[in-house]
Amino acid sequence: MMDENFARLRTHRSNIQRYRQLLETSLTVLEREFIAKRLAEEQSAIEALSATMPATPSKNPHAA
Repeated sequence: MMDENFARLRTHRSNIQRYRQLLETSLTVLEREFIAKRLAEEQSAIEALSATMPATPSKNPHAA
């Protein structure tokens, strides 16, 4: 389950990077609005997914 969530996070981050790169190109107003909306959706998805995951990996204090 955690591996799936990490894979989803990577995918969302990749999408965000791609959308940010697209916003740096020459776009019509309609294209820019569409990409900005998708970017916001991806960021919201990361926030929602991150809220369901532990902040740091648990460590076994007894591990050598």
